[in-house]
Amino acid sequence: MKKILIIGIGAGNPDYVTIQAVNALNQVDVFFILDKGAEKSKLIELRKDICRRYIQGDDYRFVDATSPEWDRKSGDYLASVDDLNRDKQVLFERLIGAEMQEGECGAFLVWGDPTLYDSTLRIIEAIAATGGHNLEYEVIPGISSVQALAARHKTSLTRIGQSVAITTGRQLAEGFPNNADGIVVMLDGDNTYRRYADQDDIEIHWGAYLGTPDEILVAGKLKDVVDDIERLRAEARSKNGWVMDTYLMRRGDGE
Repeated sequence: MKKILIIGIGAGNPDYVTIQAVNALNQVDVFFILDKGAEKSKLIELRKDICRRYIQGDDYRFVDATSPEWDRKSGDYLASVDDLNRDKQVLFERLIGAEMQEGECGAFLVWGDPTLYDSTLRIIEAIAATGGHNLEYEVIPGISSVQALAARHKTSLTRIGQSVAITTGRQLAEGFPNNADGIVVMLDGDNTYRRYADQDDIEIHWGAYLGTPDEILVAGKLKDVVDDIERLRAEARSKNGWVMDTYLMRRGDGE
């Protein structure tokens, strides 16, 4: 039997790696690393640095593979993501079949937490369900950008007796949830927060590249800091070729 570990490695700071994750890293024979282009080479190097930092010995190997791309211009977002995940499943099955021996342990190192807006778990689950491989898998949680954002801003995600929703920029574009005191927004490529900048009572805690040396933090009344966030975000994307940010928005009249 082959075993796959889906290991959450935190939101960028190597200190975010949990003891459970460290123990899991030390079980692995082969790490599968997906290359998403030169612009995101820092993310690959961070994964490898984490392995070198926490694994005792050198009896492990890396297998690099080019990550499939998805059609970002497609008018059907869900269909394009489904196509991407199908392509990834084909790739993962090939890697597991060609690069692992029976009895070995392989791993995918997932940014943040594997259960939050990441497809790796669903793909491995689908592969195991096909029965094409004698495969078992395990999920190791990680510190997500949601947790890191709140900690870096020294704030709480929830207020007394209130709830918080975790959503995407696409969902936020449809309206601020009525049943949540606050919202954490991920995967927002369109600066959707700007749609709410005319409301006097909304505050925002925004962060990009959380936990990394490139980290940027901004907090305040949305109407006061919206231009700063948009400018910093644009500058960061121009400099790095990509930006990964998360933000918390809520009304300013809570406890």
